[in-house]
Amino acid sequence: MPADRRKRLSPEQSRDAALEAARALLIESGPQAVTLKAVATRIGRTHANLLHHFGSAAGLQKALAASIADSVVAKIAAAVLRAREGDHDPREVVDLTFDAFGCEGAGALASWMILTGNEDALDPILEAIHRLVDEIGEGHSDQAMPLHEETLQLTLMALGDALLGAPMARALGLSRDKARELAAAQLRNSVVSEG
Repeated sequence: MPADRRKRLSPEQSRDAALEAARALLIESGPQAVTLKAVATRIGRTHANLLHHFGSAAGLQKALAASIADSVVAKIAAAVLRAREGDHDPREVVDLTFDAFGCEGAGALASWMILTGNEDALDPILEAIHRLVDEIGEGHSDQAMPLHEETLQLTLMALGDALLGAPMARALGLSRDKARELAAAQLRNSVVSEG
């Protein structure tokens, strides 16, 4: 084992390293690869060390979901702030959301957790999205319901695209980017109708 991988880490550093490794495994090999043993091996720690930090594989998945949600929500919030300053392109918000569920693995992780009965591990993702929507809608109580509906629609489209987008687009003879185009058009239309 390389010396730098076995060096003493603070509990926070050890936890962060484990989450980083879990995220890499998720993206490389899918959610079924995110096990305590695989993460421990990747960071040069013991299974017991990860049990200490996360309690179980379900705890690791929940922490990973929270980490992904925080990262994604921060990116989307930054895009919304730019939008409020007049530099707005609905496609940017669409791309960030679709990438979170596709490229960053949130869609696969969410589906895996549901299928394995670990639905409460989705709570961090749902809570982060809810906080974001509340933050965006702050001071605009008249727009709260449309904002919640748009968020639901965009999130479900991004999740569906992450899971079935490529084969569906191929089967229908559409470009791989078609779902993103449709989502951006819907966001543009809702902005025009609210304005």
